[in-house]
Amino acid sequence: MRGSSSFPKVTIGLDLGDEVSRTCEVDRRGKVVRRDAVATNREALAAYFGVRSRCRVVMEAGTHSPWVSRLVKELGHEVVVANPSEIYGPRRRKKRNDGIDAEFLARQGRADTQLLHPIEHRDAKVQAHLEVIRARDQLVGARTKLINHVRGAVKSAGGRLERCSAEAFSLRAAGQLPDALRAALLPLLEVIGNLTKQIGAFDKQIESLTESYPATQKLRQVKGVGPVTALTFVLLVETPERFRRARSVGAYFGLVPRLDESSGSSPQLRITKAGDELGRRLLVSAAQYILGPFGPDCDLRRYGERIASRGGKNAKKRAAVAVARKLAVLLLQLWRSDRAYDPHFNVDAMIPAA
Repeated sequence: MRGSSSFPKVTIGLDLGDEVSRTCEVDRRGKVVRRDAVATNREALAAYFGVRSRCRVVMEAGTHSPWVSRLVKELGHEVVVANPSEIYGPRRRKKRNDGIDAEFLARQGRADTQLLHPIEHRDAKVQAHLEVIRARDQLVGARTKLINHVRGAVKSAGGRLERCSAEAFSLRAAGQLPDALRAALLPLLEVIGNLTKQIGAFDKQIESLTESYPATQKLRQVKGVGPVTALTFVLLVETPERFRRARSVGAYFGLVPRLDESSGSSPQLRITKAGDELGRRLLVSAAQYILGPFGPDCDLRRYGERIASRGGKNAKKRAAVAVARKLAVLLLQLWRSDRAYDPHFNVDAMIPAA
């Protein structure tokens, strides 16, 4: 590849900082030809890369990498976004600074981009829609923490609040607070009520967004998959042709076990938890509903029940993860095909042979 005319003359490692980013430029022979510092803003980066002939620019995935990678691509350069969790593992190098990191990225990008486990950032529009879902998730998490705090405070005073939905909690709990705690807890109930209203507004916005993504209607045929889960799945996958094999979607969401085979040893390990944490959590939540007391009678439920019936430590958790993994495959196949969902149909039969 080194002799190919398509191989860039210069590979630039770009270590993105919050205010200042460091660059290191390496030529085809591996010689460092330039080091520099550039402000991490559109104007400075456009000025730095806009006057350059086409080169390969390597950066790590991070807070700034989505918009920077799009900007540098628009300026005509090849962009490689490295996955830091893969290239560094659980621990970073002992000797490092921004300059060393920039040179490391440049040399790795010059040698073989596959060593960087490159990722593709999403379209700006898709990213903006995902932020709506993430913002809602933050509000739900804040509301859950406050509700748990209120329930715990009442228990510590010898009382107990009735069970109810999170949506009804602020109204139901107001009349059940001990007098000694009302001054401390009533303001929290007011905040919980406001959060519930804001979450409701996000729910309407998400329902409206699903109209822009018709595939979500196919996915919502599965009982337990609502607008939030369906839209998140579609936005994270982006295109159903992304995976050559349908079962690869399970690995994409980090729902497959880690692999550590050596010398005939193949221990049972936990799932990788790679990919998007929110997407994985929503799939597992849908799986838990399917396996729960109100879940539908379907192939997915029977599959999970068979795994749970084997017993052993954490059997129910393993069943939920297995159903989530199979659910991801099912959703992808529903998206790819025009077939209506039959809850009693064997999901595996929908997957074409490799």
